[in-house]
Amino acid sequence: MNAFAQFFTAQQALRPRGLEVAAATENVIDINNLQFAWRNNAAPVLDIDNLRVERGQRLFIEGPSGSGKSTLLSLLAGVIAPQKGTVSVRGRRVDALSGAQRDRFRADHIGFIFQMFNLIPYLSLAENVALPCRFSQRRRQKAQSQSGGLEKEALRLLTLLGLADPGLLKRPVTDLSVGQQQRVAAARALIGSPEVLIADEPTSSLDAAHREAFIRLLFEECAKAQSTLIFVSHDTSLAPLFDQVIRLPEINRAGRRLERSGNPVTAGMPVSDIGRKEVTK
Repeated sequence: MNAFAQFFTAQQALRPRGLEVAAATENVIDINNLQFAWRNNAAPVLDIDNLRVERGQRLFIEGPSGSGKSTLLSLLAGVIAPQKGTVSVRGRRVDALSGAQRDRFRADHIGFIFQMFNLIPYLSLAENVALPCRFSQRRRQKAQSQSGGLEKEALRLLTLLGLADPGLLKRPVTDLSVGQQQRVAAARALIGSPEVLIADEPTSSLDAAHREAFIRLLFEECAKAQSTLIFVSHDTSLAPLFDQVIRLPEINRAGRRLERSGNPVTAGMPVSDIGRKEVTK
């Protein structure tokens, strides 16, 4: 058993049994008859009958590039909306909300580790981490109660990710390495203990040591808040650490049709959107 598996086994043994029972009775993610296409009247790139994820569960999603993993994450987060079907998060029909309502819901309840990080270049490391709390009073209050102050909580998360060096904290985020930027983005997603954490290839730029520290923090923070973790990665060595593993091509009927036709799920996507971190993979 590798170090990650040993850590995960220990975490499972420590999880409160009562919370596990509660988690089993509550679906935080509930998708039904979902279809999404990039253009009206185009063939859908996602066609999923149903997908349910329980409270506190850790879900690992894998699939080849172009299979629609990031598109699915964007639908879960309300960044985009489906043409057909329902997407419910914490019992709320995200697909039925207006754009502004989806933004508010995401700010309050969803932490998102973007594949391209989306750090603000003119903000410090701690300011970038605390940014979600500027848009969500709910997460701000939770962050302040965690460490006695917003900046203290941002620094706590940065310290756990190996980014506490005073010289480093003063540097612009644009001067950080790719791996360091990825860790700042992870701390930003975790602050304020959102009920759902969505991670899009969050370990792709981390070396082995920092990857282990990152996974450890991710699991510990999610377990503490009973947050549901949706984790997309090409690194299948991480899959055994999760409660559930899904291969997207196996549940995406559109993907199977497009594979037979020789086209990726990005077929029909507006050219201006190709390569955007929120929706492509």
